[in-house]
Amino acid sequence: MQRMLNSGLALAEARRLGIKAVDVKRIGVIGAGQMGNGIAHVCAVAGYDVLLSDISRERLDAAVKLIDSNLHRLVARGKLTEEEMTKALKRIKPVDSLDAMKDAEFVIEAATEDEQVKRKIFSDLCPKLSKTAMVATNTSSISITRLAASTDRPERFIGVHFMNPVPLMQLVELIRGIATEEETFQTALEIVRRLGKLSANSEDFPAFIVNRILLPMINEAVYTLYEGVGTVEAIDLAMHYGANHPMGPLQLADFIGLDTCLSVMQVLYEGLADSKYRPCPLLVKYVEAGWLGKKTGRGFYDYRGEKPIPTR
Repeated sequence: MQRMLNSGLALAEARRLGIKAVDVKRIGVIGAGQMGNGIAHVCAVAGYDVLLSDISRERLDAAVKLIDSNLHRLVARGKLTEEEMTKALKRIKPVDSLDAMKDAEFVIEAATEDEQVKRKIFSDLCPKLSKTAMVATNTSSISITRLAASTDRPERFIGVHFMNPVPLMQLVELIRGIATEEETFQTALEIVRRLGKLSANSEDFPAFIVNRILLPMINEAVYTLYEGVGTVEAIDLAMHYGANHPMGPLQLADFIGLDTCLSVMQVLYEGLADSKYRPCPLLVKYVEAGWLGKKTGRGFYDYRGEKPIPTR
């Protein structure tokens, strides 16, 4: 009901002003990692043709393999038919070069949470796009206005922040930059609606809504560990059963990626100039050690055995 209310009000206002969403048929996704392959997955299932790009052919192949595995799992659970799965897989086209993005009407950047990396992607991407193509970023914390200003189309640029894991999580944050035009917003809103997800509109402030609230909680959990208040296991047990969270904050940090957690906290600390957002030194140490969580095999838990074991 809330999904219908949010989308309905926005669509009604747009219709009143005579502004319509662009009819997007082909979506480009840049970055085939954890977020990018999930975005490609849901877009293909929703009927969009998807151009999936990455600088690593190995990661592209791994992404397609993972999408195939996840779609087969949905078929086994009765949530997708064999025919729907086959059609979705055929819609995904892995591409080695950004040149292929010339055919996309809407391109979503899902690279690592590093502003300079994203800016480089946009500078390489934009000259290859049609003049009418729209660009979105899946950043979880960086200023949309600032990223948009690094492109040749700030009015056709928007933040579309998916939650992880993309196929399972229902929310997408939509964030307009100061120059984002209504047509761009309506197009992004229609894509989110067609994906069957709920949109939450955020103002362009550091970390937006979800991570502005979630990451300081995770950072505080790391401080609780750092100061010896509790062990990894005790902290996660306390929040899982004491606050009824689906998983403990340290386990969640491992799932998100400790490098991403640190990046978001640094954006909050630098952007809001408040000491309460200072990243915990222990989080910094884990990232420096390359213990980034589940994706590297070690974080606050060690995942290299049959069962995760706390590392502290």
